[in-house]
Formats: sequence, C-alpha cells, structure tokens
Amino acid sequence: MRKNLIIVLLFFLSINVYASYILIPMDAEGQKNHLKAYGITFWTLEKQQKVKWLLNYKGGSFLLPDFEEIRKECQIRGVSFEVISDAKAESILQEISSPSQNMEAVVLEKAPKIAVYTPYGKQPWDDAVTMVLTYAEIPYDTIYDEEVLNDALLLYDWLHLHHEDFTGQYGKFYRSYRSAPWYIKEKKAAEELAEKLGYSKVSEAKLDVALKIRDYVVGGGFMFAMCSATDSFDIALSAEGIDICEPMFDGDGSDANYQSKIDYSKTFAFTDFILERSPNVYEFSSIDMTQKRRIPKTTDYFTLMDFSAKWDPIPTMLNQNHTALVKGFMGQTTSFSRDEIKSKVLVLGENKTNGEAKYIHGIKGKGFFTFYGGHDPEDYTHRVGDPKTELDLHPTSPGYRLILNNVLFPAARKKKQKT
Repeated sequence: MRKNLIIVLLFFLSINVYASYILIPMDAEGQKNHLKAYGITFWTLEKQQKVKWLLNYKGGSFLLPDFEEIRKECQIRGVSFEVISDAKAESILQEISSPSQNMEAVVLEKAPKIAVYTPYGKQPWDDAVTMVLTYAEIPYDTIYDEEVLNDALLLYDWLHLHHEDFTGQYGKFYRSYRSAPWYIKEKKAAEELAEKLGYSKVSEAKLDVALKIRDYVVGGGFMFAMCSATDSFDIALSAEGIDICEPMFDGDGSDANYQSKIDYSKTFAFTDFILERSPNVYEFSSIDMTQKRRIPKTTDYFTLMDFSAKWDPIPTMLNQNHTALVKGFMGQTTSFSRDEIKSKVLVLGENKTNGEAKYIHGIKGKGFFTFYGGHDPEDYTHRVGDPKTELDLHPTSPGYRLILNNVLFPAARKKKQKT
C-alpha cells in the first residue's frame, strides 16, 4: 500500500516537473477555435502571467504557463491546447531561435486596456471589432466624442475606431437614405451632441475628435481602424481649417477650390487623393477602390505579405495566420489605392492584380496605426439592415484573426524594427 502511494506521488510530481507549459497551436489542423484562443491568451495576461507568441510557428502559436485554471478555461471555451514538458518547450524555442528559421518568440507582458470609439446605442454586431472582442471574451470600454475631447484616451493602450465619418458628411448616405428614419435620427443626434460640446457644426466637432486621436497616437497609442474610419480620418486631418461639406450636411456651402487647399502632410497613411465633391455619390475620395474593382466574389482574395520574424517582428505579429490567402470583403471603404499610400506605410495585405492594399500599418510619432479595409470579414457585401454575423459559424476566420493580432500587439515587448 505504501509502495503504491509513493508511486502515485512520484507520478504527480513528475507531471509538475515535466509538463510545465501549455501550447495553444494556431495552425489550420491543430486549432478548432482560433478566435477564442486569443481570448485565452488575453485572459492569461490579465492574470499577470507572461505569454510567448511563437511567430510563424504553427500559425503563430501561444506558449503559456501550465496552470490548471488555464487548462480548464481552454476546455470551457473550446480552445485546442497541448500540455508539453519543459524539455519540449525548450526544444521548440531552440528551433525558433535558429537563424535558418523565419520564426521568433515574442514575450507578451501585460493585457492592454482597450477602448472602442463608437456611437452611443450601437450594438456589438454593428462593428466587426466589437463583435470579435465579445466572441473572444476580451473586455473593452466604449467611448465617444465627449470622452475623447475630455482626454479619456490617456487611460487606454489600444483604440479602435468604429466605422465613423470624421468629415461630418454623415457617411455620405445622403442620396439613398436621407428620408430614412434611422438617417434622420442619427443626423439629429450628431447635431445635438456637437451643440452640447460647444460646436456649431458636426464637422468641427469631428475634426477636434480626430485631432485628439492623432495626438493619442503620436504620444504612443495604438490605433486600429476599419472601413470608412480609415480614409475619413485622414481626410479630416488633411482638411483642417477647410470647409469641405455641402449645405445639406452643415447648413452652408463648401470653400471654393477646397481640393487645392488639402494638406497631405497632416495625414497618417494617404497622399495625393482627390476628394469626391458630390453629396450624391457614396464615396469620400479616390483612396477607396470599391468602385474601381473588377473582381468576382469567387476569386476575391488578398495575400498577406511575408516578413522576417527576427528582423521585423511587428509586421510579422500583425500578419500571423493559418493561411496567407484571406477572403476579401466589401465595405464603404473596401480597400486602398496603392498609388495613394505614403511610402513609409507598410502594406501588410494586398490584391496585386487590382492594384489595391487591404491591410496597412504605420508609425506616427511614438505610436502605431493599422488600417483594414472592408466592414465584416465574414459578410462579403454587408448592406444596411443585414443580419448580424454569427461567429460561432466562423471560429477559424483568417480575416477576423487579423483584427485580434492587433489587439494583442500592444502587449508585446517591442524590438526596434529593422526595415
């Protein structure tokens, strides 16, 4: 009896000695819920535990400390994982460190505090980022114009911009929806909020919000934007002090020859674009490729660029995936003209045959920004009134993984980029 007890004790001691890590694989074969795997990683960081992000190893796997509560959480959330020995973990890290391997182990140190800039009353499924954060069980706060203008951004490490129109033209929905109750209601709410904040025009309020967000990034913040929040943000910055809104948007005419007054030096990502003057055209400028695309849905894919994990860990982190070919998807701003992207901005994903960039990243001051074209990675056209996307049907979505790469990005111990 005593001998058997000793054997059992030795068995459990051996588990504690040798099974000291949890590996969450992120390749196509090894992981059944990629999106919730990010949530497990974030949850572990919230517990003040460090995580290693294994760039280019099995689709960008995560190496976590082995605790029973982490195992249970993986099981509850349906995330595939392996318990591996200390020797196995060391073997993996040695393989990754080899100069012959395009891999790197990046330490994630602290869960970033997340803010989503979104209008009051919006549902989580109105925006792909809030939808995937909710699905992955990653906590976030919602803020809007009043909080931004009162410097609430100082409390956050990562900011997402909802599909906003920072130009004050109400999304350029005028022609199709000016009589729709939802358009009238949202326009009135925007005007009332601007007045409450001390502005005579929505466009003036949105400009000051954009400038606060700019300062947040320059000061070291991480900003992620999708769809119309990308180009309308840059357009608002470039048109500072210039009236580009027609009377149906702000009650008076636009400045004469305003195109010639645009200052491209103020933008984050785009340059040399031409603004769309007509209020009846559902488009902001020549930046967006939506109307220029000639790609059938069945062949609409974009390619993720390949970077050196050891020399350029930042773009490598942002591009971690279990496939290099990602399904395209539309939006008010579907993708970006390659000819109108600043030379210092990195293109992370592109459709080369159509001359468009889908996913771009850059540095502004001490901070970083990422722009991702399109509205919903699993809803190809996403029109007004479309039903919500059920992410339970898309737990391995490569398009949504790109969003979550950006969520974890601020947690990483940064190394200086080499190129």
